[in-house]
Amino acid sequence: MKVVGPEPDDELLFRIQSGDEQAFMALYNRRQAALYRFALHMSGSAAVAEDITQEVFLTVLREGCGYDAGRGTLSGYLFGIARKLMLRHAERERSDVALELDADDGGLPQLAVSNDPLIDLTRREGIENLRRAVQALPRRYREVVVLCDLEEVDYADAAVALGCPIGTVRSRLHRARGLLLEKLSHERSPRHAGNVLKPARCLT
Repeated sequence: MKVVGPEPDDELLFRIQSGDEQAFMALYNRRQAALYRFALHMSGSAAVAEDITQEVFLTVLREGCGYDAGRGTLSGYLFGIARKLMLRHAERERSDVALELDADDGGLPQLAVSNDPLIDLTRREGIENLRRAVQALPRRYREVVVLCDLEEVDYADAAVALGCPIGTVRSRLHRARGLLLEKLSHERSPRHAGNVLKPARCLT
């Protein structure tokens, strides 16, 4: 007996645009949690994350939502919408204060990291410490870590979501992992600090 797999996102979107409510709920149930977590990590606010997630799916409901299958997956496109909404929110939040200036990619020290330490760090440091460390990253590094490491979005989809080349995704992710490793290792006791550099398997 042939096993039928889950309906692809693109087909669900086609049905949604034809007014199929069940298709909308199927896509919502499939993608809502990851989008919410992305917005939560980026904003630090559950209320903001809920608003951003709802707005992403309202965008899907509108005619001509702008998705082009030739440019990447629908998942990457949805993360891209969430990111744009987060940027708008951030602009509103700091409208009366000085704009946050992210350090340029080339301006940070190159930190040597062997493979990806985040899985190992999560086990040893706990989710809460990692969450705080991610929140402390400049936006450009925070968003790539959340997408590629925490949500396990592949580099191609992350590039679509962030509107940058895959090479930039790789570069930012390397810097972000190094910054996280450095921050979390400083929070550990001296007798454990050396263990943080133990290589772990790569997430992507």
